[in-house]
Amino acid sequence: MSAQLPGGFLSAGLHCGIKSNKEKNDLSLFVSEVPAVVAGVFTQNKVCGAPVVVSRERVTQSAARGVVINSGNANACTGSRGLEDAQWMTAQVASQLNCEPQQVLVCSTGIIGHFLPKPVIEKGVPQVVAQLASTEAALEQAARGMMTTDTFPKLLSRQIEIGGKQVTVTGVAKGAAMIAPNMATMLAVIMTDLTLNEQETDMMLRHAVDRSFNCISVDGHTSTSDTVLLFANGKSGATIVTEDEQDLFQLTLNEVARELSTAIIRDAEGADHFVTVDVTGLRTRDEAFLIAKEISESALVKTAIAGADPNWGRIVSAAGYAKVDFDEKSVSLFLNGTKIYEAGMPVEYDESALSNEIRNHRDVHIELQMNLGDEHVRFWTSDLTQEYVRLNSEYTT
Repeated sequence: MSAQLPGGFLSAGLHCGIKSNKEKNDLSLFVSEVPAVVAGVFTQNKVCGAPVVVSRERVTQSAARGVVINSGNANACTGSRGLEDAQWMTAQVASQLNCEPQQVLVCSTGIIGHFLPKPVIEKGVPQVVAQLASTEAALEQAARGMMTTDTFPKLLSRQIEIGGKQVTVTGVAKGAAMIAPNMATMLAVIMTDLTLNEQETDMMLRHAVDRSFNCISVDGHTSTSDTVLLFANGKSGATIVTEDEQDLFQLTLNEVARELSTAIIRDAEGADHFVTVDVTGLRTRDEAFLIAKEISESALVKTAIAGADPNWGRIVSAAGYAKVDFDEKSVSLFLNGTKIYEAGMPVEYDESALSNEIRNHRDVHIELQMNLGDEHVRFWTSDLTQEYVRLNSEYTT
């Protein structure tokens, strides 16, 4: 994945000493050269990190200058000291940017329950500010500074034309485990040089997140630190005038969010399979979402995929406990395009051939069809392997 920054944005990333491995970046900064509108959505976990508390108070403003992010330490479950440290971190950056601390947001990701190592961050902030640049290389270094167990940086750009002017939408994200966003994920920063007001920024970000980051799950565990931010600084000079222009930008924002979120699933810890779950034919989107989420987070479904076992009973039963009212006779199921269950009855198929197809291909497609309405949802998940268990059983030790 490659990307370029929108006009008027700078970024940087480096190793300051939070992580023991000096070859891994652990401090990142994304800055707008001019005040920007910002919106954000955050974890709904009642146990949330101090940076979430601070940033939640500072979003939906029109004078934001950027966000500072550290990895290797989540600054979560750290009480009043953690809150003070998060505020201190934004003040350190603000002093370097000659702006107010309230104009700087903060995110942290990593091990929970450890205090931030302030001395190394204090030394690192002036260094990362000094390295701010608009280059693709600087953006990649910033993306790497967000990573914890990720195996590759996640970043991309899209360009569109609005009012005869080129507009860029660029996003970066991190995540590989503890992924089950319930945000009003993982961390993501999306930037655009389009002019947006506070209401537009908030509304369009929530629309995109509901169809991307909130539709992925690795392990069903909602993080303490999940944050997605959208900055809009207007440097392109373009403004949305028509409904078609608004639709175009929304579709582009949705695409960037979707590509970043599915990249997280493709990087899921220990995973062998990337699983797309389509649930169609429901009365409401909420009903389709509930069923897709239960299927995607079922340990039995995920282990069946890991073992290349086309066990349709696990999928259908997961739909059945999703608290959605339906008759079993309304359900049909396809796995990689093969019909294996129809109108509440099993269908004859070549089980060995389907098993081999799952085993030999990374991508798996589950499609559960109903005949109750026209609403549908697409969800993305991964399988559950022994390697995932090993990685997460050794995370802090």
